[in-house]
Amino acid sequence: MRLAGKVALITGGAGEMGQAKAKLFAVEGAAVAVADIIEAAGEAVVRDIRQAGGKAMFVKLDVSSETDWAAAVANVEKRFGKLDVLVNNAGIYQTTQVESTSVEEWDRTMAVNARGVFLGVKHVIPAMRRARGGSIVNISSTTGIVGGTRGSAYGASKGAVRAFTKFAAIQLAKDGIRVNSIHPGPIDTPLIAVNIGTPEGRAASVSRVPLGRIGTPADVAYGALYLASDESSFVTGSELVIDGGLTAQ
Repeated sequence: MRLAGKVALITGGAGEMGQAKAKLFAVEGAAVAVADIIEAAGEAVVRDIRQAGGKAMFVKLDVSSETDWAAAVANVEKRFGKLDVLVNNAGIYQTTQVESTSVEEWDRTMAVNARGVFLGVKHVIPAMRRARGGSIVNISSTTGIVGGTRGSAYGASKGAVRAFTKFAAIQLAKDGIRVNSIHPGPIDTPLIAVNIGTPEGRAASVSRVPLGRIGTPADVAYGALYLASDESSFVTGSELVIDGGLTAQ
């Protein structure tokens, strides 16, 4: 098992992307804290993991709240004894162009996608020091690397995650805490239904991807598994792009 003996906290664990990571990590031996603001769906993921023989707990967490983060980390350490892995997976999607984006929309997107990542990293540092190291995986996006016709606040928030990851990686290397980012392209989840919810929209998205398909949550989960595991022990401050070749063009 690639994560045997490790404890992982995954934010946005009730959504399709988070579920895929949580269930895969559990199969690979990790005790998983499924964190989300949606209690019923998060508890359902925990039940699925336990029924399959894994270890899991649910943590209610608004990633934009510093108070919630402090409580979440404390709860995970109390339940499982330590914390080795954080996957900052929670995020919201935004498609409006610059002139159509309200200040409120900008602030909310930044609060969840950027501040949430910052707070997560900040609050797991003491726990990971106690564990004598750890791995933090921040989910960014290809829109954090290149521009596009949809979104403005979303791309800016994901660009912030990309840059913040590198600063955190350098500053935490001395503690044996690795920090990396994943940059998914189009992934088949309800989050991007506005883009691929029609046959025409899906065809347009697929036409841009050299590998000829939309990605799946599992595609991203396996990337996160690699970065969470000791297999990537010499990898920090890196960007793992999972986009079917989209940004290589």
